[in-house]
Amino acid sequence: MKLEQLTQGLEKACGSNLKSVILYGSAAAGDHAGKCSDYNVLVVTGDLNKDALQAFSKTAKAWAHAGNPAPLLFTMERLKKSTDVFPVELLDIKECHQILYGEDLVSDLEISTANLRLQIEHELRGSLIQLRQQYLLASGNAKEVSGLMVRSLSSFLILFRASLRLFTNNIPQKKFQALEKLNETIPVPCGVFRNVQKLKDGSLKAKNIDTEKLFEDYIKTIESVTDAVDAHIQQEQII
Repeated sequence: MKLEQLTQGLEKACGSNLKSVILYGSAAAGDHAGKCSDYNVLVVTGDLNKDALQAFSKTAKAWAHAGNPAPLLFTMERLKKSTDVFPVELLDIKECHQILYGEDLVSDLEISTANLRLQIEHELRGSLIQLRQQYLLASGNAKEVSGLMVRSLSSFLILFRASLRLFTNNIPQKKFQALEKLNETIPVPCGVFRNVQKLKDGSLKAKNIDTEKLFEDYIKTIESVTDAVDAHIQQEQII
């Protein structure tokens, strides 16, 4: 199922209730990695009651069957009220998106940098805790350890890009370009994350590398970025 088919299906099913269909994420940023990346879509409607959800269902199932996450659904009112709890995601969408249908309802969203800082640290610390928990069960199995890194890579790169906003206004759209830019402020061994990306796209096999060492470096880098974000918050609180 292509983006055009998704949009046409939603328009046909929802009629005037459909306000906007917005492409965001790697595809909108020109950072799409073929079968290794999803197409992420935000759908804004006038209503999201049971009947509206049922109208979306058939098209959403076909979209998910094609290998994509189900559309992210908001009413305009709920979208505006969510900027304080989802600043990372909504700021990314705001800065890099493509309108597939209807109005541009994200460009004028107001997002607090204070909320952004808190979410970044919360997400980084929470993801680190989960990664360590999962490693307890995967340790010693190269394939499973590499899988932990592969599955978490995209989320951490998004958070690293968000962290860069704390130090500069010049934010590259592509995740690895943002990682290299972040390295100018926080020591980030970009090669570690490029190797995980190679594991993800299949150009590197877990059996051919020391996955335990790669995981150790992966964790250390995430910790250093988390500490830098925390230090930034503490400094602002003192000031």
